Amino acid sequence: MTNPSPLRIADVSADVALLAGGGAAILLQIAHPAVGLAVAEHSDFARRPLDRLNGTLTYLYVTVYGTPAEAAEVARRVGAAHRPVHSDAYDARDAHLQLWVAATLYDTAMRVRELVFGPLREVDAETLLADYAVIATALGVPRALWPEDRAAFGRYWNESVAGLSVTDASQRVAQQLLHPTGGPWWLRPAMPLVRVLTAGLLSEELRAAYGLSHNQKRFDRIIRVTRAVYPRLPRWVRFAAQHRYLAAFRKPRRTLTDN
Repeated sequence: MTNPSPLRIADVSADVALLAGGGAAILLQIAHPAVGLAVAEHSDFARRPLDRLNGTLTYLYVTVYGTPAEAAEVARRVGAAHRPVHSDAYDARDAHLQLWVAATLYDTAMRVRELVFGPLREVDAETLLADYAVIATALGVPRALWPEDRAAFGRYWNESVAGLSVTDASQRVAQQLLHPTGGPWWLRPAMPLVRVLTAGLLSEELRAAYGLSHNQKRFDRIIRVTRAVYPRLPRWVRFAAQHRYLAAFRKPRRTLTDN
C-alpha cells in the first residue's frame, strides 16, 4: 500500500479546532516587546475581540482558500490597517515583527492539530511548514525570511522565545482579552474554556509572566474529549467557518457586479 500524500495547508487550515490556539497565539505575539507596545497603543482589539477574530480569520481563509486576486486584496487591506501603526520604536509593517506573528499562528495551529489528531509525520510537518510561508508573505515577510525547514524553525522559535518579555502593557491587553467586559451575550460564558486552553498552550514561564492560573488535569480532560469526538465530525461541519468567511468576503463583490 502506498503512503498517502503529504498534508497541505488547505487540508488543515479550515479545521475550526485550530481556533483553540488563537488566545495563545495572541499572547505570544504581544509578549514580543515591540508587538505588545504597538497593540497596546494602537489597537482596540481587546475591547472588540470578535472584530479582531473576524479580521484574522478572513485574512487566513482568503489567503489560503481564495483566488490569487482575493488573496492580494486581503493582503492590501492588512497592509492598509498596519500603515498607521508605527512610532520611533516600532513599525507594524516591519518584516521581522510580522514574521513573529506568522510564526505564532503556525506554531499554535500545529500544536493544536497534533493534540487533536495525533503526531504529524515528518513529511507532513515539513510540507506544512513550507506551505505556511504564504501566511507570512501575505503579511509582507520576504519568502527568504521564512525558515526553510523544521530545524531552522526550531532555532528561530527558541531564539525568539528567549527574547520575549511580558510588559505591563501586554498584561493589560491580556487581561482585557481573557476577561472581556463587552461583546455579545454568549462571549463571557465561553471565556472560562478559552482561558483553560490558552494557559494550557503556553509555557510555564509565560503563564507565570501573565499571571495565568493553570489546571493541567482540566486541560488534559478537554483535549481527551475533543480528540475522541472532533475527528469523527463530518468535514463540512469542521470546515463550516471557512465557507462562511469566504462567502462573506465575496458577497460585496457579487453585489457590486450584479448591480
